[in-house]
Amino acid sequence: MIDAGATLSRRLERYRLATHAAALLDAESPAIEPAGGLAQRMATAMDGEVVSTTEGTIVRCEVPSRPIPLDRERLATLPGQPPPGAPLVFLDTETTGLATAAGTVAWLIGLGWWEGGDRFRQVQLLLPDHAEERALLTALAATIAPDAWLVTYNGRGFDWPLLVTRYRMARRAPPGHDGHLDLLPIVRRLFRHRMANARLQTAEAELLGLHRVGDVEGWEIPSRYLQFLRGGPADVLVDVVRHNDQDVRSLARLLVHLETQLGDRARRADAVSGDLAGLARAFARDRRFGEALDCLDAAMARGEVVAPRIAVAARESSAAGEDAWWSPSRPADFGGRPRRLPLPGGAPTAAAFDAPWTTERIAMDRAHLLRRLGRYGEAATAWQAIAAGTGRGAILATIELAKLLEHRLGDRAAAITVVLRGFTLVERRRRIGRPEPELQADLLRRHDRLLRRRRLVGRRSIA
Repeated sequence: MIDAGATLSRRLERYRLATHAAALLDAESPAIEPAGGLAQRMATAMDGEVVSTTEGTIVRCEVPSRPIPLDRERLATLPGQPPPGAPLVFLDTETTGLATAAGTVAWLIGLGWWEGGDRFRQVQLLLPDHAEERALLTALAATIAPDAWLVTYNGRGFDWPLLVTRYRMARRAPPGHDGHLDLLPIVRRLFRHRMANARLQTAEAELLGLHRVGDVEGWEIPSRYLQFLRGGPADVLVDVVRHNDQDVRSLARLLVHLETQLGDRARRADAVSGDLAGLARAFARDRRFGEALDCLDAAMARGEVVAPRIAVAARESSAAGEDAWWSPSRPADFGGRPRRLPLPGGAPTAAAFDAPWTTERIAMDRAHLLRRLGRYGEAATAWQAIAAGTGRGAILATIELAKLLEHRLGDRAAAITVVLRGFTLVERRRRIGRPEPELQADLLRRHDRLLRRRRLVGRRSIA
């Protein structure tokens, strides 16, 4: 028989051991701090206020508004910009990771908008603990009006999709808005030719003349927040809040830069040639060809672009064993879809993204635009001037000029002459060790077709 007393004794002993182990574990582990305590410590360090609702507790920080004048009417004349009457809400987030998956949380949301004319107001919403997220989402939704435009930097690809995921995880619809202006593609399109990269800090330095001192790096931000949640001091978040505050304000100043430097037609003529060429492509995508042509004419009058970071980029390319992006051995972009070019290391790069704005490249964009405007005679003259050169661009110009002569101007004899000029240029490139097999094949096909059509017309005339 089983001794009931001995069994009960063993069970009591196991219970005592388990209780003792749990007590030791609790003594070694930090106590879980309630959300109210976290919020209060965060608010004290940030000079913010604790906002408690039925949905949770968050921290709200606001700095005095600053005068940042912006002419919305003039800004709206640029392609892709919001209408002048639409409210603008600037948004930037700091998160627990660099992905938009369900496990990533936005714990700091920086917001900014204009009120009272030129006064730019900034508010920051902070999440003291994950359990308070519903209160944060509600506060954000109350800030975004249905007719507002969001203004972000890479927000279309990261910040807003992340926030949409958080709303869906909370079984709520994300706040509606009328449009989204992402400044990252605009900076890449207009200014990347004279910047080392398209980071917001680089844009600040190159375009606005702002240089941050003691700024926190983006990769540090998630670990600082997790350190705070584990009981660490809230002081580690002060630099993050300052970083976010500067990000939002820089978005507003970038819009002002666009408005004053490119929105003003009088000042636009004095802009950098590459900026004007990039703006011309933006106008062309908007089918505003007349304004695009004006930009290219002004760029041609300004002359060739001299990128301020050429020397630095040359050293970096040499160290990586690559040809510099302006080197003749790197095929340049002449419009159309970007080509992916393999580099010696095996990694591809987009020629359209890396190629510098030279006088020839701007002239080719202008010739393309004249053709789109139906001004075929002027386009032929422009292509003829480019074809007088000796580089790869001249070969491309002979192809484009042959197309115009054959299909638009009806001069097949002149088209054949131009194609023969292209063969001469291809042969010259081959002799100096830079063959162009694709362009040569294009010229051969075009030459054979022109000869066939000429023989066919000759037979018809005899008949």
